[in-house]
Amino acid sequence: MTRAPVRHHAPPAPRVTSPAKLVRGAGRNYPPTFLHNLPPGQAAKEMVHVSATPVLALRGVSKRFGAVQALTDVTLEIHAGEVVALVGDNGAGKSTLVKTIAGVHPIDEGVIEWEGKAVSVNKPQDAQSLGIATVYQDLALCDNIDVVGNLFLGRELKKFGVLDEVEMERRARDLLTTLSIRIPSVRIPIASLSGGQRQTVAIARSMLGEPKLVILDEPTAALGVEQTAQVLDLVERLRERGHAVILISHNMADVKAVADKVAVLRLGRNNGVFEVKSTSQEEIISAITGATDNAVTRRAARTNAEVKK
Repeated sequence: MTRAPVRHHAPPAPRVTSPAKLVRGAGRNYPPTFLHNLPPGQAAKEMVHVSATPVLALRGVSKRFGAVQALTDVTLEIHAGEVVALVGDNGAGKSTLVKTIAGVHPIDEGVIEWEGKAVSVNKPQDAQSLGIATVYQDLALCDNIDVVGNLFLGRELKKFGVLDEVEMERRARDLLTTLSIRIPSVRIPIASLSGGQRQTVAIARSMLGEPKLVILDEPTAALGVEQTAQVLDLVERLRERGHAVILISHNMADVKAVADKVAVLRLGRNNGVFEVKSTSQEEIISAITGATDNAVTRRAARTNAEVKK
């Protein structure tokens, strides 16, 4: 008879008490209670992963309209999962810069890089094909058409040669639900919606093409407190979904609430890029108004340069 093999059972491994679970966010580990103790909106910023390679990079971009130099050697970088506020006084070049990104005005000099590669953006279709969506201040909505019609305006779905109203309504509901947009009905005319609801519909329409970069031109202008809060909540949800966002605004409270960085334009040139967390509102306003660039500061800079020599 053959004996059954003797099985040696290994002693049970010592039980190790696992350390407190950590929450991963922005390349760092946090204890779970950390994010709960942050002010509203800050937890969302901490949890979003920002890409290493910028989605969009402008290198020395310049634009001239006849004798007027609108932009001069402008540099800007925007990463995925990041909200960059573009601020500046009237005539600083914000709208021109946005239109160069959107393909409305081709640049005269410089380079536009998309995900690390140089690209040509000579018309709006070029920007859309890359994944750039722009929501202008006038919204471009039709008041007499319902929400579904506005969302699919110009890109209607058809079935057997006729409009597929059922599928468009289903997709509209899914999109609004995904973005947590609250609207009484997708079949009411745009004219029946509030200003904030119209703005959210315009932003939702830009998301149909799954863009990687969303440009918002003064989205909270002329809105009330509650409506502004709805739009800012939507901006944060765009960041949480991994979209890069350029936010043009004159409202410093809105900028401080949702932006990660602030890029200041002054007279068509860069006048600083600031981290929102570590920069005061006064510093940003000083860069906008040019208070940091005056006779005293220039004289001090010249003196320091002479001393270093």
